[in-house]
Order: sequence, then structure tokens, then C-alpha cells
Amino acid sequence: MWQHINVLTCQRAHVPSIGAYREISYTTMHDPRSEMARICRLAYERRLLDSAGGNLSVRADDCVYLSRRYAGARQQWELTGDDFLVCDLEGNRLGGHGDLSRETAAHLACYRAFPEAGCVFHAHPLNVMVFVSAGVPIPPSSEQTDKFGPIGFCQHAPAHSHELAHYVVEGLRPQADQIPQHAIAILVPRHGIFVVGKDLNAAYDGLERIDRAAYMALMARLLRVG
Repeated sequence: MWQHINVLTCQRAHVPSIGAYREISYTTMHDPRSEMARICRLAYERRLLDSAGGNLSVRADDCVYLSRRYAGARQQWELTGDDFLVCDLEGNRLGGHGDLSRETAAHLACYRAFPEAGCVFHAHPLNVMVFVSAGVPIPPSSEQTDKFGPIGFCQHAPAHSHELAHYVVEGLRPQADQIPQHAIAILVPRHGIFVVGKDLNAAYDGLERIDRAAYMALMARLLRVG
């Protein structure tokens, strides 16, 4: 069984570094990991996640629950609650087994920058990746995506770097006041998308809607032929 954490009273433990690890026990009130696992499986089935990577995190007070490294490459997103790690907002490990995702820095930077953020979803969705590869913003394609506006790009930086984490936050910052109403998103050049929502449902909803907007924009070009 995975370790239980009380998300209402989770306290940061003093751990020397991200690589350090210490098991901590709490009384359970609610644990999001089973629902996170379900959402990851659903996202993979709908081609919002792929085997090349991606990562999902949920914040509850000072705790952050994260999908671990190689969830796509080695497990094809067939996850259970045991496949998630727990850390604090500084990246100190509190529970779980396996390696932290290489984009953990970007997730934690979003939580530190945006108090309203409760979930960060980094993914390589099938239709979104066409725009990411081409360097073209995703236009709002229907009433279902008008609220997001055009989805643009942050500045380029090496994958998994603290510099990229900074640019993701700066790209999202102009939209931050919208988090209580709906998810916000930014494209990363030649990499993927980061979606930030007030909770897991909001972030997933944004991810699927934006990928659908990308699909509609692509298909609309075919209708103009001839």
C-alpha cells in the first residue's frame, strides 16, 4: 500500500536535498493519488499523454503529489496510487518510491508563483504537438475554447532546466488571475504544453479542450481546400 498523507495538515519535513528521502506517516483524510492515476490512464487513452514523457502533479497545502519518472516510457501510464511521489514545495521528498520527474522544477515553480494553482499538467498531446513542432500558437476554435484565448509560447530553454521553469512561469503569469475560473496554459517550443488549474479536474478539462481546439484548427484547413 502507498503511504498515507493527511493533505489538510501536511507539514514540510527537514530533508537535506531533493535526493534525500525519508518516510513520514500521517492520518489520512483524503489522498488524490488514485484519482490522479485514473486521469493519467484516461489521458493516455485519449492521446493527451504519450510514452515520451509528461507529468502530473496536485498540490494540497504544503504537499505536492507527483507522477514519477518513466511513467510513460516504462509503464505507458498504467498507473496506480503507488506510482506517485510526495514532496514539499522545495522538492524535499516526503513519501513514495522512484525518481522525481525531470520537470519537477517547473511544477514547483508554478505552485510557488501562483497561490490559486492546485494542479499542473505537463503533456505532449497528439494535436497540440503539431503546433508545438511548427512554432504556431493554437487559436480558440469554438465556444468551448474561446475562454482560453490563443495559446502562445514561452521562451525556449533546455528541457528539465530551472531556466525553463522560470520561462514557463513568466509565460503563464499574465493569465494567472484566470485560474479560479478556468485552466491556463503555455506552449513550450519543440517540447509540449503546461496547463495549470485550480484542481485536477480543471487542469484535465483545459488540456482536453485545448487539444480539441488544435484538432479543429487543423481540420478547418482541410475544409478550405478547393
